[in-house]
Amino acid sequence: MYRSILRAVALIALLCTNLTPAAQAKDFITILTGGTSGIYYPLGVALSRLYTQALPEASVTVQSTKGSVANLNLLQKQRGELAFSLGDAVVDAWHGNAQAGFPKKLDRLRMVAGIYSNYIQIVARADSGIHSLADLKGKRISVGAPKSGTELNARRIFKAAGLSYKDFAQVQYLPFGESVQLMKNHQLDVTLQSAGLGVSSIRDLAATNKIVIVPIPKSVVEKTGNPAYRSDVIPAGTYDGQDKAVPTVAIQNFLITRAGVSDADVYAMTKALFTHRDQLIAAHNAAKGITLSHALLKTPLPLHPGAAKYYREVGLLK
Repeated sequence: MYRSILRAVALIALLCTNLTPAAQAKDFITILTGGTSGIYYPLGVALSRLYTQALPEASVTVQSTKGSVANLNLLQKQRGELAFSLGDAVVDAWHGNAQAGFPKKLDRLRMVAGIYSNYIQIVARADSGIHSLADLKGKRISVGAPKSGTELNARRIFKAAGLSYKDFAQVQYLPFGESVQLMKNHQLDVTLQSAGLGVSSIRDLAATNKIVIVPIPKSVVEKTGNPAYRSDVIPAGTYDGQDKAVPTVAIQNFLITRAGVSDADVYAMTKALFTHRDQLIAAHNAAKGITLSHALLKTPLPLHPGAAKYYREVGLLK
């Protein structure tokens, strides 16, 4: 009996030593995105397909989350390998802004690439009487999931415009799709959504309801005092019934990884991002904003060595 046990133990030890490296230490790539009705999620799904091909030994999954703030905190806790985030949230996380949801500096964060821009889109039902930021007083509004990148954008823009949540009749903290559903049911007057142009939730609303996109003047953008914010426009025709360009705020999005993710994995992910950009555009038009010329603009974090290797190969870094 004793000899049988020894032989079994020896056999198990032999099997373990003969395991391939991939079997012993399989890579897991979790992509942290946002709500399923936003843009992070479909782009995350498209990236997962690319990474499954680029990293055949890895297990690649996509996780729907509450957005930028949640994503960055999950990365710091090593519960993800790649995340989408708004630029202002990245800056807050790196410096440790407690009011923004980061009690301590998130020192594990590393940059992969600057990608497309988000546009703060304040959309009202046409029958709500809302045409300006001042008209929002006394109205029912949804500002995105609590402490999401969208909700942080809302607080900063309203503060710059001389407004606070106390000025509204009702404030809901809902994902994009749920906000739109309540607007269709006349249970909300307006939604603020920070997303790429042509986001599906607003397209859905505009297809069945007349909408007004509330302008955010350049003077309000300047009063935010946040370098991540810049004045831009939502071009005419972005949504059904929108026949004029509307001034607003644009904020660059980033793909972020963390220290501890291998250089080889991050190199492969960065290369796939730019060499298969057409597949990302097929997933959502916002991906047209993903270009090498914008990849390293206003980089708020240290660059991951794996990403740096790719940028040296294509001549962006020496």
